[in-house]
Amino acid sequence: MTINYQQLKARPFAPVHQDYSQRDTMLYALSLGVGNDPLDTRNLPLVYEGMAQPLQALPTMSSVLGYPGFWAKEADTGIDWVKLVHGEQRTTIHQPLPVRAKVVGKTRVTRVIDKGAGKGAIVVSERSLEGEDGTRYATLEQVTFCRGDGGYSEALGGQPSDASLPALAPTPDTAPRWTYTHTIRPEAALLYRLMGDYNPLHADPQVAQAAGFDKPILHGLATYGMVCHALVMTACNGDASLLRSMHARFSSPVFPGETLRTEVWQEGDALQFRALVVERGIVVLSHGNASLAAAQP
Repeated sequence: MTINYQQLKARPFAPVHQDYSQRDTMLYALSLGVGNDPLDTRNLPLVYEGMAQPLQALPTMSSVLGYPGFWAKEADTGIDWVKLVHGEQRTTIHQPLPVRAKVVGKTRVTRVIDKGAGKGAIVVSERSLEGEDGTRYATLEQVTFCRGDGGYSEALGGQPSDASLPALAPTPDTAPRWTYTHTIRPEAALLYRLMGDYNPLHADPQVAQAAGFDKPILHGLATYGMVCHALVMTACNGDASLLRSMHARFSSPVFPGETLRTEVWQEGDALQFRALVVERGIVVLSHGNASLAAAQP
């Protein structure tokens, strides 16, 4: 099959209603390894309701709420889903997420970009996460690189190709202001899949090996959530409500059991960041850009 631009742009998505509890909020943070150090009380307000500081939700929990499922696998999309990879995730927080709420996710395809035959295509989907009362909590843009769909615009008598999203700025060459290290638990991918992404690539060694990996890889959005936690612990001084946006590019897979180091730069209320796997010395999350509610000291 070939991507049909008009059909993909007009593809209907049923609203996804979800009722989550404070238990779900704590489980999300725990799936990212928050609380691995039982004596680090700064992390407890993300995983324990008994602190003087009220329980908080990590902003990236919005990425697993109102999720429409792995819709790119459906035949009507025309996407060669076996070859797609998650390229970028961009999150804008309009209101801090409550620790419990009834929400609805509304998804649409906003851009389809042809990079050329043999070079792949880009599909950008946008999800608005709202409360049942209409409160806007977050807008999420997922950039999917469809490696097997380049050249679609030459099919069906010629099809449109949209403009790319504005490029994310690379991180500076200077030393970061903060670094934060996560030790990723060996079962991290098995825990994170319970957030709603059941792709066997993250659980079944045979599937992972068929995809070219020695073993199951960690979900990109799990890495993204771990980096969000690092931003909250450093630039936000533990206050998750201060983070208002977080955009990044996925540049290399991460394996459970590795060590993730996040590096953070700050200028006023603007942050830049990247994440590296310490053992392999490679950048796995790049072109990170985030913003805060107000400049931090």
